[in-house]
Amino acid sequence: MRAMVLREIRSPLVLEDRPELLPKPNELRVCVEACAVCRTDLHIVDGDLPDPKLPIVPGHEIVGRVDEAGAEVPG
Repeated sequence: MRAMVLREIRSPLVLEDRPELLPKPNELRVCVEACAVCRTDLHIVDGDLPDPKLPIVPGHEIVGRVDEAGAEVPG
């Protein structure tokens, strides 16, 4: 999968290829169709919030579809 990653505060995001993860038994995997970046994400990028755990992929407001379910997820 591809992701835009913040590696350093006040730096441009970097496009990275990352391995596709399989869902654990009680998880779903979502194929993201669109993603929004909220103001909190921008505060992280701008360095306004203390001690962010980097690297980080900003954006948690997504639209997508479930493309795989773990073995324990009810069908």
